[in-house]
Amino acid sequence: MEEEIMQLLKLNNKIFRTTQVYLDKVLKKYELSSGSYPYLLMLRHKDGINQNMISEKLGYDKAMTTRTVTKLIKLGYLERNKDESDHRANNIYLTPKASVVIENILDEIHALVRLMTADMDDQEKINTVNSLKKMLTNARELNR
Repeated sequence: MEEEIMQLLKLNNKIFRTTQVYLDKVLKKYELSSGSYPYLLMLRHKDGINQNMISEKLGYDKAMTTRTVTKLIKLGYLERNKDESDHRANNIYLTPKASVVIENILDEIHALVRLMTADMDDQEKINTVNSLKKMLTNARELNR
């Protein structure tokens, strides 16, 4: 059993790294990376939230969020505006350029998922996702 657990950790790490490399390659044409695109996808659903909320929802520290948001602003994907109700906070908004690119990013992600699950039937996909969700919930307990 211990060897199976070690195999699980190795496979998880290899899948993560492989998908990062793939996404970095296909997102390069947009000057994005596997670390920056989640900000765009989050704002697609919650446009105008503040940087602290972005950090919290994505699970990144505030310094990383500030650096990434600043980079995405320079690339023309985001705009930063002061929060009217709290002048210490910044609200972040997608630009029209980002809206166009997001659709392309989603196409790339869907292609990646199709490739990764090509030999799996629907029940295998559902079971895999459910198992991974349970594992993530359990793993988060390590940081409490």
